[in-house]
Amino acid sequence: MSAQQQYDEIGEAYEGFKALPLEQYAVVPSFLALVGDVRGKSVLDLASGTGFYSREFKRRGATEVLGIDVSGEMVSVAQQLEERDPLGARYEVGDVAELRPIAQRFDVGLAVQLLNYAQDIATTERMCRNVHRSLKPGGEFFLLNQSPDFRFDGPTPEKYGFLSVLTGEEAETGPQVRTTALLDQPVSFVANRPRREVYEKSLQAAGFSELTWVPLTVSEAGLRAFGADFWADFHANPPLEMLRCRA
Repeated sequence: MSAQQQYDEIGEAYEGFKALPLEQYAVVPSFLALVGDVRGKSVLDLASGTGFYSREFKRRGATEVLGIDVSGEMVSVAQQLEERDPLGARYEVGDVAELRPIAQRFDVGLAVQLLNYAQDIATTERMCRNVHRSLKPGGEFFLLNQSPDFRFDGPTPEKYGFLSVLTGEEAETGPQVRTTALLDQPVSFVANRPRREVYEKSLQAAGFSELTWVPLTVSEAGLRAFGADFWADFHANPPLEMLRCRA
């Protein structure tokens, strides 16, 4: 099943991911802190899903936000949320591997769980080139991915709301993984887990520089809510990792 088909089926349930402990207390605060101050900047949100980060960065002062996702259902949900609470974020359906030329270039690019849907290295590089073409010289690109070092035989993120298992299939970029969000009605999706060098070589081939891997951290709110011991498995085997680079 393609990424588009998977996310068309998930639809609005995707919004519920942000209430799970891993997202609420580690992923979201870490990614927002990594991107930092966007006041006066334009933001291109690729694999924007239902628009969570598009909306958040528009609230934080971004001058323009364009969210692009391969799933028409996801984009429809994002547009409905924009209609309910107008912020000025725009959304459109698009495949980053075949990204249309965008007239303007953006200051900031976001890619939350994007490159893991490329089926091979050539597609990964094409995605990266399309992003690079869409950013201003010196613009920053921020990515959130499953950690290339996650150990499937190590502590799991189950207590934090997610479960990741190998499917037994292997893509050119890395092993195929089924991730399940443990909502009241669990939601699963299948993607690849690219090797670290796949990210690095693809981004560098596209013209990005200053590549820096950045770990997630648990917020103070997460420590207060659950205590430090609760997060021991997270620290022992981080399920996700961030990456920043410059066009």
